[in-house]
Amino acid sequence: MKYDVLQIVGAVLTVAGAQGAIRLLLDHEHFGVLGWLGAGFADTLVCYLVATAVGVVLAGWAHDRAKALGRRK
Repeated sequence: MKYDVLQIVGAVLTVAGAQGAIRLLLDHEHFGVLGWLGAGFADTLVCYLVATAVGVVLAGWAHDRAKALGRRK
């Protein structure tokens, strides 16, 4: 059950990070959710890309763990 939740969190991070990065690339003045950081374009883009990467890794890891646990039962 906890791995299902982690998969969902990873998917949300992936979607939010990718959407934010794409939006920032199309409109350099609209920082979106990370506008409160007060960072520039490059720093905000890096934050969005890191969130995307963390989401992909987390969702993949949780999927593999859930699959491994399912085989043992």
